Amino acid sequence: MIVDCAIYTHGHRSEGPEDLSDALAEARAAGGFMWIGLYEPSEREFDLVTEEFGLHPLAVEDALKAHQRPKLEIYDDSLFMVLKPVVYEPESDTVSAGEVMVFVGNAFVVTVRHGEGAPLAAVRHRLEEEPELLVKGPTAVLYAISDAVVDHYLEVATELQTDLEELEAAVFEPGSGGSRHTASRIYTFKRQILEFRRATGPLALPLTRLAGTGPFGAAVPFVDDKARPFFRDVNDHLARVNESVEALARLVSDILSAHLAQMSVRQNDDMRKISAWAAMAAVPTMVAGIYGMNFDHMPELHWLWSYPTVIVVLVALEVLLYRQFKRRGWL
Repeated sequence: MIVDCAIYTHGHRSEGPEDLSDALAEARAAGGFMWIGLYEPSEREFDLVTEEFGLHPLAVEDALKAHQRPKLEIYDDSLFMVLKPVVYEPESDTVSAGEVMVFVGNAFVVTVRHGEGAPLAAVRHRLEEEPELLVKGPTAVLYAISDAVVDHYLEVATELQTDLEELEAAVFEPGSGGSRHTASRIYTFKRQILEFRRATGPLALPLTRLAGTGPFGAAVPFVDDKARPFFRDVNDHLARVNESVEALARLVSDILSAHLAQMSVRQNDDMRKISAWAAMAAVPTMVAGIYGMNFDHMPELHWLWSYPTVIVVLVALEVLLYRQFKRRGWL
C-alpha cells in the first residue's frame, strides 16, 4: 500500500520511524514535514492513515472510491485536492486518465494514486534534487505535483494535435475520404478529446483558488502565500492546455462535418450517374417496346432500310444523351 514514506527537514530527506505517529511527531519537532505515498489503498489499509492524520471522512471516501472530478476542498485539518493525470497511446489513439489525491495538512502530505498515469515518483525525485524548493514544505509538494500533471497535459495536447493533423490529411486526401472506417476514426478521436477535456477543464477553478486570482483572492489554508506566483504559472500553462483542447474539439468537429459533406456529395454524384445511365437505357427500351407490340399497320416495317435506320437513330440518340450528361458533369 505505502509506495514511499519519508521525513523532509530543511529540504533534505531522512527515513523516519515505522510508526506513523512517531514519524509525524518527529517531523513537526524538526520543523519539517512527512510525505506518504499510497497506491490504490483499500479501506482497511487507509484507516490507519486516516486515524493518524485526522483526515476528513468525506475526503477519505473520495480518495478510496476515486472517479472524482478535479477539485479543491478545504477542511479544518487539511486541504484535499484531486488531479487527473492523462496518458495518450498513439498506437491505439486512446486517452486514459488516472487520479491523484493530495492531502495537505500541518507538517504532512498524503498522496493517493489510482491508475498508471501519475508521475509521483518523478516528482519526488525532482524535489529531492531541489532542496531550495523542498524547504518550502507541503506547499512545494502540492505545487510540484500540479506542475508535473499540467506540463504533461501540454505534451498530450501536442501529440493529439499531431495525430489530428494526420487524420485531417487522410480525410481530405483524394480517394481516401470515403473509407467506411473514417467516420468511426473521427468519432473515436472526438471521444478521446472529450476524455482529455474532463481532466483539464475542471482543474482551472482549483488552480485559480491556489493562485489567488480573480474572485478567489483569499488565502488558502495550509498553502504558503509566497507560493501564489508558482501556482499562477501552473494556471497559465493550464489555460494554454484548455485553449488547445477547445481548438482540437472544434477542429475534429469540422473534420467530421467535412467528411460527412464529402460522403453526401459522393452519394449525389453516384445517384446522378445512375440516373444518367438509366435515362440512356430508357430510350432503346421505349423504342423496342413500341416495335414489340406487333401492329400490322406500321409502314416502315415493309421498308428495306427500316431496321438499320432505327439502329442508327438509337445510336445517335444515345450519343447525344451521353454528350449532354458528360457536359453537365453527370458522367
